[in-house]
This record gives sequence, structure tokens and C-alpha cells, in this order.
Amino acid sequence: MSPISSPDGSPSPARPANSPVDGPAATPDGGPPRPRSGADPAEPDSAHPPNPTTLATEPDPSEPGTTTEPGTTSEPGTTSEPGTTSEPGAAERATRDLAAQFEDEKPGRVLSGPAGLLLTAAALAVGALALWQVFRPLSQGSKYYLIIFLAGVLPLVFLAYPADLRLPARLRFWRRGTSRAGATDSDRGTPALVSSGPTVTDWALVVLAVAACLYPVLPIRIGSGGGGYNAFLDRQGLLTPTDLVFGTILLLLLLEACRRATGWILPAVCLLFLGYGYYGGLLPQSWPVAHAGLDFSQLVDAFYNSDSGFYGTPLDVAASYIVLFTIYGAVLELSGAGRFFVELSAAAFRRSRTAAGRTAVASGFLLGTVSGSGAATTVSIGAVTWPLLRRAGYPPERAGGMLAAAGVGAILSPPTLGAAAFIIAEYLGVSYLQVLGWATVPTVLYYLGILLAVEIDARRSGVRPVVIDVGSPWRLLARFGYHFASLIAIIVLLAVGVSATRAVVYAIVLTVALSFLAPRNEDRAHRLTPGRLVTALVTGVRGVLAVTAVCAAAGIITATTTKTGLGPQAAALLIGGAQAATSDPTLVLVLTALLAAVALSLLGLAVPVTASFVIGWVIVGPALLDLGVTAPAAAMFVFYFAVLSEVSPPTALAAVAAAAVTGGRLVPTMWQTLRYALPAYLTPIAFVITPAGLGLLGIGGVQRIAFAAGVTAFSVAVLAVAAGGWLPGVGPAGAPERVLGALAGVTLLWLEPVPVTVGAALAVVAAAGVFIRRGAAGRSSSNPVEEQL
Repeated sequence: MSPISSPDGSPSPARPANSPVDGPAATPDGGPPRPRSGADPAEPDSAHPPNPTTLATEPDPSEPGTTTEPGTTSEPGTTSEPGTTSEPGAAERATRDLAAQFEDEKPGRVLSGPAGLLLTAAALAVGALALWQVFRPLSQGSKYYLIIFLAGVLPLVFLAYPADLRLPARLRFWRRGTSRAGATDSDRGTPALVSSGPTVTDWALVVLAVAACLYPVLPIRIGSGGGGYNAFLDRQGLLTPTDLVFGTILLLLLLEACRRATGWILPAVCLLFLGYGYYGGLLPQSWPVAHAGLDFSQLVDAFYNSDSGFYGTPLDVAASYIVLFTIYGAVLELSGAGRFFVELSAAAFRRSRTAAGRTAVASGFLLGTVSGSGAATTVSIGAVTWPLLRRAGYPPERAGGMLAAAGVGAILSPPTLGAAAFIIAEYLGVSYLQVLGWATVPTVLYYLGILLAVEIDARRSGVRPVVIDVGSPWRLLARFGYHFASLIAIIVLLAVGVSATRAVVYAIVLTVALSFLAPRNEDRAHRLTPGRLVTALVTGVRGVLAVTAVCAAAGIITATTTKTGLGPQAAALLIGGAQAATSDPTLVLVLTALLAAVALSLLGLAVPVTASFVIGWVIVGPALLDLGVTAPAAAMFVFYFAVLSEVSPPTALAAVAAAAVTGGRLVPTMWQTLRYALPAYLTPIAFVITPAGLGLLGIGGVQRIAFAAGVTAFSVAVLAVAAGGWLPGVGPAGAPERVLGALAGVTLLWLEPVPVTVGAALAVVAAAGVFIRRGAAGRSSSNPVEEQL
């Protein structure tokens, strides 16, 4: 995202706007600022609220991270608007680098010289192949394309990611946030991007990756194997020793690629499944998870030469969909859309009392439409909106929770959901448009909950108004609204039956064409010239390296589950655990859903979202399906809880990223994030425990959808009041009213007439209690003499 200009028209400082002058500074080695161990001295004094602040006209020169609001004048007669900045400055690079440290993937290298040229050339070739495959698929079939795609991407992983043998990112940054005061910077990590070049070992792994990936399609004989693609397919189930050698090499390379890109945990999970497949025959046969056992050649055959292994659905999704959408996101970002979305959010709420909070939430939603990353979106909106939130009086922890919750919405917001959404479409055999339809109502409810929490916090905490000096939103839309055109085009094209892959390619072309609509009298740096298109293509392909490694390694999990029958066995165990507590079918379903939610949340703490969904679907999905839950509801249930690992303590990458931006204490920031994201944890349960819950996915008639959406929106509002302890327009809620409100909100999620009636009654009683409390407080304050007596 382009940096917001400072009052003198220069780019913002390299350090993200993340704290007051006495707050945390960036580490000397370029790492992110450390979360502070103490409270923020800038926390508002509710007894003496300051006057409204106009950021653009009253900048605080003492704060090095201070920026003016979007659209403020950078020099006389010139307005800083989207699309008018020069090449990305230090602030943008600092923001990107900070975001990289909190992704599901680990920091990568900055390559130059021959290695950089090779990576650029290979990435261009992979991007061109992906675009070519959309319109002229390879005649040998989709698996042949996947083999070539993996051969182009896997070697780049060893060039782009160093062999870092330290703790995985999730645990390393948790340790950083809780480390003792005075620890050295070297104790806390390294810069986001590593500047060292590839080693001899890296180059050796590159050569091995090319050989192992291309072996199935090489037309020459190699020992007892080789002979071309068709000969390789004919040996399925009868692999030769040469096949086994190359299959084993590819297995080890994928585990190492995952370790480099995401950390130790996913390779460990893959090895656990591999060990289960090999040693499962030694388990007592009376155990539900026991199986006949597989020898190593059977496992390699399942991984290397079947449609459920390395070249299964997850890799197909990465090579066919995700790479195109990452290229589209890079093109849209380079066109200036990201900055426009932030400025539009600020303009839309510039006159409201809660302008700062609303701007942060709206920015998260709009940026989420073009980004599938929660942590990166959190850092992007935080670098721009944290100065607003700080001046409005938000404590760092509360602001960080808001930013993290809004950022995670990026993975939930159509039209570019997270990578797992494309896997849902492939697994269920439906169009991507249907998945977008299923996600629409839950996304609206998610952001409704965050906005209500923002309004409640503003009134409860005495947040002061901030006047944002920015132009009319209608003026921004008139001049730069074309950035929405490609997003709308994707939806329209999907609606008329165009495939998702072609729709996103057409959207890329449209974005390129519209980038030349920048006003002639202003800077044209965001025009997508051929050189910038090359940058976008390389950026998009590089962005899919870690996802490709994860998706290919996920084939180890899916193939093992398929060969051993682990899915049905695990489902039987899950259902059996619920049936041990009750025999009522409805309660069995509820308990199974709760157990599944806990299991998925714990799983998501350890592995990336995509892998979490794949594992959850093959383990938890069958249990829900066996209990009569429809496939869309089961898939979206698993999807949402896989995504929520980004905000779930104790890892909560989005919350850790937000704490780095605001300088807030880590654990309180995580709990604030959990409070803001509360509706997202409860809504998925609603659409699996009752048939009416399908209305939340847009399934059923208009009456069912309206009933489900309306009641759940009411539930979200009640839960927001219970969590925030304030009823808007009335006043504070005491502990009894909050407990009643929480019970009412949870009961309302059971979308049947009787529970809805009970929940509504409890909500009315809770509201009445708040009114009574307000009246009693008013009478007490009106007679201070009597109170003293």
C-alpha cells in the first residue's frame, strides 16, 4: 500500500506509525517494534476528555510516526489522493516487511545478481504458464500441468527461503512478546527479509527438486523407470526401484520446503501421518484407528503416482486458482487500489464520533476484498489508522484487537476468500460463486459485530472525536471508483457462467487498462506499464511459493487418510465421544460440533489455514456429514474455524502483528481481539445444529434466509452488548445484565421458534435491568446529601 504523505509532502518515515515517541521503536536490525510490556501513557483520561482533534491541521511534530490523514494537502494547491504517490517509499517497504513476519510463512530472501535473475525468469515462466493454462490447457491433462507447475515452483522455494533452523514463526513471536525486559534484539528474531544469498546446499536442493519433479514426464529411460508420462502412469501400483527413489526424494524435498516456508510443525504433522500409515498395522486391531498396514512402496505410490497425493486437489487449487488470484492482488495493489480503499473508508466516516474506529474496520473489509491474508491486512491498515486511533484515545491493546479482528476478515470477505475456499469448491464440486454466496451473510454478521463493539467502546471508554480532514467520499468515488470495477467484474462474470480462472484473468486485464485513467495533471506512478506488470507477475508467483509447498505436502495427509480409512474411523471416535455423554440425537450433534470446534481451533494453532482446513475436512468433515449436516454447512464450519486460528490465543498471528504495530501488550491484545471476533466463533455453530441455520449460508427460500440472518444479527448485537458492558443509548450494563445478555445471545443462535423466543425474552430482561440500573444511578446522583448521610 502506498504510504500516506506527511505534512511536508514527503513519504512517511520508514518506521510504521505504531506508537508515541516513548513507545517501542523498530529494532536496529530492521525487525518490527517490540510489543510494550507496560500500559500506554496515552490512555485517555475519561474524567477530562480533550477537545476534538483535527489530525490534518494539528499534527504533533513530536511523534516521528505521525502522518496526516488521507487526502490532506501535501503542498499548496495539490491534494494527496490515491494514485498520486511516486514509487513505493520506505514506509511502504517497512509495512510490507513487518507484515511478512506475521504471515503463516517465514521470512524470505531478498535476491540479487544471478540468483535474483533466475528467480525472476522462473517466476515469469510459471506465471505465463498459469495464464496460458486458462485458455489453452495442456493436451496431456491437468496432472501433467501440475507436474510442470510444481517443477517450476518447488525449486524457487529453496532459492527464496533460507534454511532457518530456529523456532517456527508462531512460537518465535510468542516468545518475543513475552520475553524479559532488556533482552537483546538478536534474542527476538531477525528482519523480515533475509539478505543472504543461496548456499551450495540450496543450489543442490534446487537441482534435486527439478529432477524429482520432472522425472515422471522425462521421455528417456532412467534405470528401471522413466520412459515418459504415459509409462509412468501405467506403473501406478507397480512402481520400480527408480520410481521409489525419485518419489522418496520428492517427499523429503516437500517436507524441507514446508519447513523452510512455514516452520517445523506442518512437516511434523505430515511425518505423523506417514508414520501412522506405515506402523498402523502394528496397533492392536481392536483399536478403532488400527488398519492392515502399508509398506513404504505403497505409501510412495499413493503420494507420487495417484490423484490424492502430491498432485491432488490442494495442489490443483494452488496451481489453477490461487496463483491467478495472487497475481490479481499484486496487480490491483500496484494500481493504487489499496490506498484508495483506506482513503475512501476515512472519507465515509470523517464526520462521525467514532470515525477512527469505523475507518479501521471499513479499511479491513475493503482491503480484504483483494487480500487473502489476515496478518498482512492487519499490518497494512494498522500502519495507516493507528495514528487516528491513538489520537482518538484508544489504548494500544484495544486498538490492536480491533485491527486484528478487522484484518482477519480479509480471509472471510468475498470476492477473494482465503485459499481454503477454492479447495471447498473443488471438494464439493460446486462453483466458486456458490462458495462466495455461502460466505456473504456470515461476513456481514462478522463486521456487524466488530462495528457494534467499536460503537460500544467509544461510549464506554470516552473515546474522543477525531476530525479527519479528507474530501467527500463521492468525490473520491467519482475520480477513483474505477478500482471497484475489476471486483465487480469478477462477480458478474461468475454469475453469467464464466469460470473463476477466466474471470480473474479478465479482471487483471481490466485493472491494467483502468490504471491508465489517472488524471493527467497528477503523478502516474500507478499506471501498470510493462515493467510494473512484470513486477506484479513475479510478486504474485512468489506469493504462492509457500502455499504450493503446503498444498503439495497436504497430499501426504489426504493420501494417507484415503489409504487407511482414517477419516471414517476418526469420525466414529468423535461421534462416540458425544454419544457417551447423551443419547439425544440433537444434543449429540451439538456436542460433536463443539468438540469439532475445539479440535479445529487447536489444530489451527499449529499449522497454516490451508493445511488446517485440509486436515479438518478429512477428519472432522465425515463426522458432521454422518450426523446429517449438509456438505456446504460442514465445509464452511471447518473453513471458519481454520481461519479463526489467526485470532485464537496463544498464537494469534494477527493479534501479534497488531501488537507490533500499536506497541500494546501482547496477551491483552489477544483477548481484545477475541472479544471483537466473538461472533465469528459462534455463527458457524448456528448453521450446523439446526436446518434453519442453512439460511445463514444463503441456502433455502427468502423467508428462511431473512429469519436466520435477522435473528443471528440480533444475537450478534446482544453478544456485543454483553461483551462490551454497555447498552448504546442507555448506559453501562452490570454483571447480571451481561450474564443474561450472553445467555440470550447464545440461545438465539439455536434457530428454532422456542429457543429464539426464550433468547429474546432474556435479552429484554437484560435490557430492562440496564434501564433500572440507569434510573437508580440517576436518582443517587441527583441527591448527593442523602447519599452522604
